Amino acid sequence: MLALTWAGWLFDFYDLILYTFLLAPITADLGLGRDAHALVMGVSLGATAAGGMLFGALADRHGRKAVLQWSILTYSAGAVLCGLAPGLGALVAARIVTGLGVGGEWAIGHALLAESVPPRLRGRFGALLQTGAPMGVGLAALVGSFLAPAIGWRATFLLSGLPAVLVAAIRRGLPESDVWRRRLPAHDHPIRGVPYLGRAFGLAVLNMSSYWLTYTWLPTYLREERGLSIAGSGTKLLVVVVGELLGYASFGLVSDRFGRRPAFTVYATLMAVGLVAITLLWPLIAGWPPLLLGCLWLVGFGTGTWSNFGPMFAELFPTAVRTTLVGGVFNAARGVQLVAPMLVALLARRYGLAGGIALAAGFALAAAGWVWLLPETRGRRLDP
Repeated sequence: MLALTWAGWLFDFYDLILYTFLLAPITADLGLGRDAHALVMGVSLGATAAGGMLFGALADRHGRKAVLQWSILTYSAGAVLCGLAPGLGALVAARIVTGLGVGGEWAIGHALLAESVPPRLRGRFGALLQTGAPMGVGLAALVGSFLAPAIGWRATFLLSGLPAVLVAAIRRGLPESDVWRRRLPAHDHPIRGVPYLGRAFGLAVLNMSSYWLTYTWLPTYLREERGLSIAGSGTKLLVVVVGELLGYASFGLVSDRFGRRPAFTVYATLMAVGLVAITLLWPLIAGWPPLLLGCLWLVGFGTGTWSNFGPMFAELFPTAVRTTLVGGVFNAARGVQLVAPMLVALLARRYGLAGGIALAAGFALAAAGWVWLLPETRGRRLDP
């Protein structure tokens, strides 16, 4: 179960982030400017909100397993459509399809896993599932930096439709959630967690703002403002990915031991420190390669906060509406991020991409404090 849901999330995040590594060849072919790219990236993030709500509600009604397959087929179709897009309008439409599938997959995978593992280990299993995200970023960095120059951006997107074959493996090997099978009707279920919807949404918005303000423009920032080659920026981004892997994986162990809130605060603060260093303090650290790489690694390690959302949100909400609320809250927050690429592009006109990305540090620190508005959910039993 972990392997199949992990693979679904890896390719989910890969399809979402791949576009940021293909900006240069898409620009050369379609003649799109920075504002057009910001629109495309923003719309795809916005579509994840609708996808989370749609597929989340379907998963609560029809089961985790079947709807997980539908979401994977959707984002795979979006990738293929990107490769066939003749212009901006078609590209926007294709990224909307991708966003819909991406928005649905995350909540279903996390709900299925959370409902299937012991409470005392839920944070660790959720964190292992979440490591699919940095692996997806790493795969996107490798494909976008080294494969795409050889085969072209269109072929790269077409090849990225292959995750659809995961559906066959899921159909054969993934069991349905026993907790979902024993669920109470939604109208008979205790209204647990609903009072915290707004606070959960706020935490997700702050954390995602920090992430997407950083990652949508980080490859371009390293190349255009810091003068790195495509290969050089790709290599440094892999250092970030290594940090992400360790951050995501270790967060579960730390949060199961010390609690969701303390772990989140520590990791978010570390990300803020790394962001300030690689943007505002770049002239001071660029001459010390080990320090620069260490700060890039710290940015990645701090994004381990993403490992908090699957377990914590699953523990907040009841089974009958779990994927509806988890998917809705998480992806509505991700949908708000449609303005993040545009905000960085706007700030870059005056302060450069470094100024826009540095803003992410403020959001990370805000999230580090906001998490304390939510209850501690570590080890909470998931009722049918």
